[in-house]
Amino acid sequence: MHKMSSSKIFDSRAKEYDEWYERHPAIYSSELKAVKAFNCHRAVEIGIGTGRFTRGTGIIVGVDPSIEMLKLAPKSVHLIQGVGEALPLRSKAFDCSIFIVTLCFLDNPEEALREAVRVSERLLICMVPRESSWGKLYSNLAERGHPFYSHAKFYTVKEVIDLASKLGAKLNKIYATLKNPPGEEVYEEPVAVTPQEAEEYGFVCMEFHVG
Repeated sequence: MHKMSSSKIFDSRAKEYDEWYERHPAIYSSELKAVKAFNCHRAVEIGIGTGRFTRGTGIIVGVDPSIEMLKLAPKSVHLIQGVGEALPLRSKAFDCSIFIVTLCFLDNPEEALREAVRVSERLLICMVPRESSWGKLYSNLAERGHPFYSHAKFYTVKEVIDLASKLGAKLNKIYATLKNPPGEEVYEEPVAVTPQEAEEYGFVCMEFHVG
């Protein structure tokens, strides 16, 4: 879930956020393929936003605090206004809990991950690594007052793995895309990478098995 302060930003700029995907179809396609690579079947997306990643990814439930974002999300998904730190969902109700560039906007990422581990068998975290060329771009935009990224705290892949591991979630595999730096128009298919290699990619999805 977005922080409550940033949630207001997402409410006021929901359409602007959603239009980003229309302006960058190649990037969006590469990211969507990375999420699809994990073959989730009954999934909940935590921080679903406008629901751009519900297409063919097994997401049947989405949670987000921004009502304006939820208004733009597909009605084929069961949508819940709420926060990731307190999911109104039954334990082990899902195959996957999915975070897609959401951890960086959370008030309490550890508590949100704890809730995700509670409600699912697998945990899928997609992120922009802080030290990648894309992470550095977004961090620079944040410093210049970007309406969305200025509310974000970016992490390294290692930091996220360590955080999930503290909750008993075991890393299974990683797919990544957007190795090319921002501005280049060629976007490769998602590839399997090691945690060390993943730090160089602009979009990284990690699957954890939940004990």
